[in-house]
Order: sequence, then structure tokens, then C-alpha cells
Amino acid sequence: MLVWEEDLQPSISHTANGAAAPLRNEPSSSEFAAPALQSAVSSTLPSTASTSAVAPVAASSAPAGHRVKAADKRIINGKTDVNQLVPFKYKWAWEKYLATCANHWMPQEVNMSRDIALWKDPNGLSEDERRIIKRNLGFFVTADSLAANNIVLGTYRHITAPECRQFLLRQAFEEAIHTHAYQYIVESLGLDESEIFNAYNEVKSIRDKDEFLIPFIDAIMDPNFHTGTPQNDQTLLKSLIVFACLMEGLFFYVGFTQILALGRQNKMTGAAEQYQYILRDESMHCNFGIDLINQLKLENPHLWTAEFKAEIKALFLHAVELEYRYAEDTMPRGVLGLNASMFKGYLRYIANRRAQQIGLEELFPNEENPFPWMSEMIDLKKERNFFETRVIEYQSGGALSWD
Repeated sequence: MLVWEEDLQPSISHTANGAAAPLRNEPSSSEFAAPALQSAVSSTLPSTASTSAVAPVAASSAPAGHRVKAADKRIINGKTDVNQLVPFKYKWAWEKYLATCANHWMPQEVNMSRDIALWKDPNGLSEDERRIIKRNLGFFVTADSLAANNIVLGTYRHITAPECRQFLLRQAFEEAIHTHAYQYIVESLGLDESEIFNAYNEVKSIRDKDEFLIPFIDAIMDPNFHTGTPQNDQTLLKSLIVFACLMEGLFFYVGFTQILALGRQNKMTGAAEQYQYILRDESMHCNFGIDLINQLKLENPHLWTAEFKAEIKALFLHAVELEYRYAEDTMPRGVLGLNASMFKGYLRYIANRRAQQIGLEELFPNEENPFPWMSEMIDLKKERNFFETRVIEYQSGGALSWD
């Protein structure tokens, strides 16, 4: 059975020798306050007195009056006008943008009354189940803000393909919706906001994941950072890989599985429904990021050196270990038919997929998916959702098909 994220396949794949090869152009179905993280925020927000020092947004260097040709566009270091969306060169990016717009949703659409009653019932949830929920929210309430900051203050500035920039704008908005969703759950359940929102300062397994990500954000947010040299282009490529493959493509998986497992047992169904929507969004983000990485490699093959690949493999191994430690922290005992050791194989399985999607060999041969039921979570084409709460074949009106 396909694992759930395979329902949204990247449009750029690889040949047998690992080189990127384009496939069909079809749409796929905080700020930090901890001492170790403080500089990551302050360095990204220039004072009003020094805004002139901020590196300019990528702009056209073409002569005035020069009409954009699709063939001249580039993912980075392009010379065409970034303000001219068409003619399209990267149609896959535009189609992914349209697909994400069609899947628009808002947290307040989800009824939380059953969750509230269950949470307030002293016998409604075990202490281990409550720990999972609070740990999940403690990570996610700031994780999506971190992802949004990385896009708005870093990645967007260096991408010169307007079709891709359009998707990034939509992605940043969706990250805001996800942060809103987690806040909505916290508020609905009446949780201690100080405890939840400060978990990234106070819970080591959460802080360690954030501290792993911060250097890759800082590097491309630096006002003095510009692409155009092999070293800097590799820095940007590395940041794209970390966020698409390791943050959105790996660090979210333990939490998603845990909350959706609660939903499978008819517990916290409102929260689980929101996580299902977020899961769908993040799968789109991950696969767009993989397409972007592969297209960038295709246009800049000199960046994909043996030394660079070895560095990326080491990052993958480190990320798997950090997420497994998070699984151990959130599940010190078996609960929901799950235990932490089950996630070791799952994370290795996912890491293998991510590595192969960007042209690396498997890191953990022969790993299998221990949670095949997760493949159902991304498939929203059903009359009612997995948790039997309400109709969720939701798309914005302008995108609905009446066939």
C-alpha cells in the first residue's frame, strides 16, 4: 500500500543515475525566545534605522522594454523580470498553486465541542494521551511560524521564478492558517497558553529540533547573503532540502500519526480533522519543495557534488535521530496501539523516500511502512471524513467540479 504522502507526487523525478528528469506537468492530487535561538529572530528583523542594509529582493536585470521569454527563466540567479508571471516555464509550480488554493479551509469551520467535552472529562483521556496532545501542540504552535518566517524572510527573496514565488506566497499563508489552527485547539480546550507556547523553550526534544533548523534559516535570512556563487547557491539548496525534506517531510510525522491515531479511536476528532487538513497542505508543501530542489539541480548540476551529497546524508541521519528522540519523549509508554520503537522504522522509511525523491540512494535499506493506515489520511475524496464528524470533500466554490 502506498504511504499517504505518495498521493501527492512531485512533478520532477530522477533517472536511474540520479539525475533530475522532468515528468508530467500535472497538479498533485516564532518567533523564538530561547537563549540559543534568540539571535535567529533579532537578526531577521532589521530596525527602522537600518532597513537600507537589507539585501534587495531579486529583481529583473533585463534591459527596459525587453519581453520575458520562458526559456530565459531560472529558479535562482535568473535575469528575467520576477514581476512578470507569464509566459510560464514552470507550469508544475502554477498548477500546484492552483491546487492549494482549491483546498482552502479555516480552523473555525471545525466543530470542537466533542473535543472540549472529552478533555474536561477527568476520565475521558489517559495521562499518556494528554501528554501526546500537549507535546504535539507545544511543537506545532511555533513550528509553522518558523516555516513561514523561513519563506517570507529567506527563500522568497532568492527565488527568481515568479511561478514558484506565487506558490511560496500561498504556502506562507497556509503556514499562518496552521498556526491559527493550533491556537484554536489550545483556546478551545482551555489549555495553559504559557505552557504550550513556551514548550519550544522548555521541552528538550522540541528545542533540539528547532535548534537543528535555525542555522539553515539564519544563513539565507542574512541581509548580506546573495546567491550567484557555487558556495552560496549550495547554501540555499541545502536550506531548501532541510525544510522540504526534513522539517515538513519528516519532523511533522510523529505528531501527525499520534493525533490521527487518536481520531481513529474516536477521540479528539475535531483536532484530528484539523490535523488531516494540515497534513494535506504539508504534503503539497513538501512535494513542491522537492520539485523546486530537483529543478534547481537540473539547472545547476555543478552544485550536486559528492561532498555536498555526503553532507545532506549526514543531515538526514541527524534529523531521523532527533525525531525519534521526540517520539520517545512524547510516548514514554505504549499508548493508542503505538509505542516509540515503532516510529524508528517509520522515520527510516520516510527518510528513504525523501532521499530517493531528491536523487540520493536509500539510507536505511529494506525499511517498510509500519503504519499503512496513514495512507488513507491524505485521501479526502470520500463522503464523510475518517472520523465521521462532517463532510470534508471541501474545495473553494470556484474550483468545485459539478460533473
